[in-house]
Amino acid sequence: MAMTAASQGPAERVLAQRTRRDSVWARLLRSRASVTGLVLVLVFILLALLAPVFSALTGNSPLSYNSDLLGPDTAPAGPFGGISTQHWFGVEPRTGRDLFAIVSYGAQVSLLIGLAATLVSIVVGVIVGLVAGFYGGFADRLLSRLTDVIFGFPFLIFAIALSATVPASVPRTLLLILVIGFFGWPSIARVVRSETLSLKERGFVRAAAAQGTGSARIIIREIFPNILATIIVFTTVSIPGKIGAEAALSFLGVGVNPPTPSWGRSISDAISWVQVDPMYLIFPGMALFLVTLGFNMFGDGLRDALDPAEARSESAAPIEPVSTGGQP
Repeated sequence: MAMTAASQGPAERVLAQRTRRDSVWARLLRSRASVTGLVLVLVFILLALLAPVFSALTGNSPLSYNSDLLGPDTAPAGPFGGISTQHWFGVEPRTGRDLFAIVSYGAQVSLLIGLAATLVSIVVGVIVGLVAGFYGGFADRLLSRLTDVIFGFPFLIFAIALSATVPASVPRTLLLILVIGFFGWPSIARVVRSETLSLKERGFVRAAAAQGTGSARIIIREIFPNILATIIVFTTVSIPGKIGAEAALSFLGVGVNPPTPSWGRSISDAISWVQVDPMYLIFPGMALFLVTLGFNMFGDGLRDALDPAEARSESAAPIEPVSTGGQP
């Protein structure tokens, strides 16, 4: 008979957790979609990190104007938007800025805002969900009503109004991270609250409480480890939405300030040039599409790999909740 997590010693629990991690990684690698998504994500992360290196190799800066590369109508003079050995994606109409430099440095902006805003929303949402689900009563009612208010608040209108009224001295990147992150926490808060309500009735949580373990320690050591997989998956699938939100705000002209590279603003500017220079729309648009596709595919694969039903189909032994048995 298999030992339950509560009856296992520390060494057995560590071994069981390591085995589960290995099986999750194996299931993840067997999914072509998740591997493809992971590769796409890594490509864009490397593109963002190596943007200064590419800029030094090509001698192109996203802030350098090259009017000599433009024709009389200020469109790129060369074929396919001015693509050449020096300008891999061509150049931007009206300014002649290198489009590859704009896309690579734009990846820095999009990934920074997307990841940081997701972190803000996950931290706030997990705290709210744990407190509401574990303590219940007045705390649950208050936080649930607050969640409903944030859900019903018009994010886009608020973001536009805030961007127009906040002083220019406030870093726009920080402002976008806080605004996008603040409006992103209600979804994860509801999921965490629901799982916490279920977990706090489980035997291993009741046993920890019966041993006199404090509420904070129960939340951290008994409940949180059992919702960590859900949080990881939710984080992964939330990132594309945050990246898309930054691109949408930049598309509307209330994102990062020019001339800071931004995919959303490049797509917005390219709309009026699509008949003359379609490459100006294709490259920033494809970058935004591929990075969101990559995160979505990887997130879906990760969700399937962490699915307990999938794990049980591969092993006869059931997966028990992680518990420290109330021990410090």
